[in-house]
Amino acid sequence: MSGPSRSAPFVAALLLAVAPTGPAASAVSAQNVLVVYHSVTDHTRLMAEAVADGAREVRGADVRVLPVDGVATDDLVWADALVLGGPVRSANVSAEVAGFLATLPFDGGMKEKVGAAFSTGGGISAGEELALVATLHAMLMYGMIVVGGPDWTSAFGASAVTGEAPFTDPSGGVRVAPAFLDKARALGRRVAEVTARLR
Repeated sequence: MSGPSRSAPFVAALLLAVAPTGPAASAVSAQNVLVVYHSVTDHTRLMAEAVADGAREVRGADVRVLPVDGVATDDLVWADALVLGGPVRSANVSAEVAGFLATLPFDGGMKEKVGAAFSTGGGISAGEELALVATLHAMLMYGMIVVGGPDWTSAFGASAVTGEAPFTDPSGGVRVAPAFLDKARALGRRVAEVTARLR
């Protein structure tokens, strides 16, 4: 068996020399995640909050949660990642989400930012996945790097069924089934993890 390579100390020293330390190290590991939503009945807002909770589980993540009409240009500049969601309308994104997408800077301002989507729909086959894909298509047009959930069961993002049994609240209140909130948290966590690696 041969002994340790003479180059090992050199390689270790080189890695230490190029690795960021101090404030620079913090800057590299930090990631800004912007969660934007349109909500009519509060179901989508609950999903947005779950996405944000998942992102916050990742070390270094700074998260903002804003409604579509509360997003300023500074928020978009600040963001390293954008997670966008809304309720399904006619098997597509809502007009409010479409309007928000139309306001994104088309001059490269969103290029290389991470993008992801979530949606809510009244029924099991009400178009949630179509809305997710439509959102991702728009993000690709802006040069964003799109990601889905952590496995094939949420490949296009996170969605929730809110108006059809057995997922409705028997008391008539606003409720999102725990399984869907778990999907949203997992999506937020993955977005923050991928963003950290890319940075």
